[in-house]
Amino acid sequence: MRLDKYLKVSRIIKRRTLAKQVCDGGRVTINGRPAKAGTELTPGDRVAVNFPHKTLTIEVLLLKDNVRATEAGELYRLISEELHPASEDAMF
Repeated sequence: MRLDKYLKVSRIIKRRTLAKQVCDGGRVTINGRPAKAGTELTPGDRVAVNFPHKTLTIEVLLLKDNVRATEAGELYRLISEELHPASEDAMF
């Protein structure tokens, strides 16, 4: 399954177009290597997504084309969620 589709189906990123932009912007890695939106995932891969205020690292457990919102969390295991320190500019 394509990385951008997985991020959308697993509800990590809300829209597939946004997932594609994040991937192609160099903010996603798979097993420590930069990944593009079309990169194919396999179970066991570790995906790190750098959001503006946090970095989310997950392990891919299942690949499904469609899941209910209540089942989306079963597709991955959360490894870490690191919050980025707030910059001084963000305080004002």
